[in-house]
Amino acid sequence: MSRLLIIDGHAYAYRAFHAIRDLRGPQGQPTNAIYGFIKMLEKMRLTLAPNYLRVVWDGGLSAERMAALPGYKAQRPEMPDDLRLQFDEISSYLEGAGISEFCGDGIEADDYIGCLAQQAATKVNVVIASSDKDFMQLVTDRIGLLNPNDKSGAIWGRSEVFAKAGVEPEQIVDWLALMGDTVDNIPGVPGVGPKTAAMLLKQFGSVKEIYSQLSEVKSEKTRLALKNAEADVLRNLELVRLQAVPLELELEQLVVRQANQDKLRGLFARWGFNGMLAAVGNMSQQAELI
Repeated sequence: MSRLLIIDGHAYAYRAFHAIRDLRGPQGQPTNAIYGFIKMLEKMRLTLAPNYLRVVWDGGLSAERMAALPGYKAQRPEMPDDLRLQFDEISSYLEGAGISEFCGDGIEADDYIGCLAQQAATKVNVVIASSDKDFMQLVTDRIGLLNPNDKSGAIWGRSEVFAKAGVEPEQIVDWLALMGDTVDNIPGVPGVGPKTAAMLLKQFGSVKEIYSQLSEVKSEKTRLALKNAEADVLRNLELVRLQAVPLELELEQLVVRQANQDKLRGLFARWGFNGMLAAVGNMSQQAELI
């Protein structure tokens, strides 16, 4: 079956930026995130051979989540200036390479990726490239995850999600709601970490059932903590559940188009990526011989 690869753009740009230090172009401009992003993208395309591909960027924070929790993601540091300068350049590369991208004003990448994956999964297999644990809630027989932190390169399915979290994909929202998420500044139940949250869900099945049978929780300390944090947990369910966003799927828009070799040569020359520049030259020579 055909495959759609969806890439969490900001996650990979940040990863590239921190993995490669102080790479600069001929004019002194930072290029480390650009170079690393392109290399990671090339590797994924070679390994997965997707028929369809889209890079998704964050367009801001969800107004609904901010209203529910004003401190949502408030602790995140400002984006480094040297990284910010490279996003438009990465977009220029994607345009030259014929790869589609999306960024919607006020739309979090996670929400768009979730909607795109679920709609596309009715027609093709889907792989989401990201280390964000929120995406584990999407995993089905048709939607898998490629986690860059997993050096095996395996596409995560239901068994890998269970091995990581101790719960089924359908329970991930409840699991996250109980333990909270320090990355997104979402407070959970004090003293309830991944293992305790998984144990509770194994016993009760869901947050709803935990609170309907709260007296059955064996640990008095955990029972009291759950009782005191009930409002937070119920709010968290809505914070961590991926939201629906406007999306009309046309798979044809996600087909990788023929690369604009002239544009790529200009970009690679400007960035000082001599190896990539030579590779484009070789492609041109091969095309002339055909």
